[in-house]
Amino acid sequence: MANIVFNNTRQPVANSIFSRAGVGAPVAIELLPFTVRPVRTEADLRKAVAVRHAAYARHLPDFARSLEQPEAADYDGDTVILLAESKADGSALGSTRIQTNFRQPLHLESSVDLPLWLATQRLAEVTRLGIVEGRIGRQVKLALIKACFEHCEQTGVDTAVVSGRAPIDRQYEQLLFTDVFASRDPVTLRHVGNLPHRIMYFDIASGQERWEAARHPLLDFFCNTRHPDIDLGRQAPAAWKHGLPRGQQASGAVVVGLAA
Repeated sequence: MANIVFNNTRQPVANSIFSRAGVGAPVAIELLPFTVRPVRTEADLRKAVAVRHAAYARHLPDFARSLEQPEAADYDGDTVILLAESKADGSALGSTRIQTNFRQPLHLESSVDLPLWLATQRLAEVTRLGIVEGRIGRQVKLALIKACFEHCEQTGVDTAVVSGRAPIDRQYEQLLFTDVFASRDPVTLRHVGNLPHRIMYFDIASGQERWEAARHPLLDFFCNTRHPDIDLGRQAPAAWKHGLPRGQQASGAVVVGLAA
């Protein structure tokens, strides 16, 4: 991930992409060869499902057979599905799904009891991240991850919690995620084919500061670059729409799972 270079148009702009990070920092506009946006139609969903299935089939063919058609969770009222599409031909390049806990528990919680400090927060679980192969796929993955961070900003969640199977969990380490459980023992997740996943978290409010301290190679991409091709539309903070979660806490979290 650290070696990915984007050979696209960059122009300086004045405003930060994130609402709580990098205020006053130099920011550039970068155009991507694809777009990232929420799924809006059944046709959009079918494209997202197709690229999701293909991505899982490369690594988890048995589990992938259960992903050939849309899942019930794809139609859930608390679900947002993001779709990356090629500008050249409109083909699907990647997708991911975001589900909040404002009306019901996360899928993750059917397999693991989260610690109280996390379980009482506003949560969003991001699953079914799948991308096409090749260099463009690596670009799409980063753009989808950034879109998830932007979704956190727009909906008022503050802490990212990820579920990653080996070796994908190492990518989270590179992004400065920390293990939720001190033992670092993998947890078997029912909604991901009963496969063991490592559970990790990331405090979004301090993310830029920590990336700056580490001189992280993706700092500019995530914090100092505006990508007009990542367009989530205007969304009211989820807490405004649905109220506080079960724990009535002020801070929140996002749970993310990588597939490819």
